[in-house]
Amino acid sequence: MTEHVPRSIEVLRQQARDELSAIIEHRCRAGEDPWHFIPDLPSVDEQVVISLRATAIEAFDLGEQQSRAHHPAAGREIFTRFEYSVLRRIALEHPELSEAVWGMLDKLERA
Repeated sequence: MTEHVPRSIEVLRQQARDELSAIIEHRCRAGEDPWHFIPDLPSVDEQVVISLRATAIEAFDLGEQQSRAHHPAAGREIFTRFEYSVLRRIALEHPELSEAVWGMLDKLERA
């Protein structure tokens, strides 16, 4: 297992920008119209949160809990509770991402 090395928010944001740029380029090369898909892409900070979420699930060995929460038989409440706990932890550890986290939680509740 690799040792977790903390990275600054600016480094994470740059990585997110690079990833979003690659997604945009790939989809444009595939013939998609950017006017149609760009509004649906996450913001840079949301992309950072998505990355941190995946890292947290792996680091805290939450894969099994995630599978149970995302199972169709689990119900909406269990799914929401799992996502809330992971995303809230990210917001507490990275206050500068709080707005993106709460926006993502709002989208979860509206879905």
